[in-house]
Amino acid sequence: MNLLVSLIRTGVPALAGWLVVLAARHGLGLDAQALTSVLMPVAMFCYYTVFRLAEHYVSPAWGWMLGSPRPPQYDLAA
Repeated sequence: MNLLVSLIRTGVPALAGWLVVLAARHGLGLDAQALTSVLMPVAMFCYYTVFRLAEHYVSPAWGWMLGSPRPPQYDLAA
């Protein structure tokens, strides 16, 4: 289950970053390849950071914006 949660919490920010890039591409009129290669990782990082911090400091319910209401729990013995 932790593997699935971690994959979902990686995929949702990637999707959000992709949507930001699509919106910026149409609004700014920049070269698509350059915009995607620079903006996509930045958008993903910002999205994940905002909602991970909100989940930690405000309410665990913000975890839904990352695809799951709680972060994955890893077994320390493994």
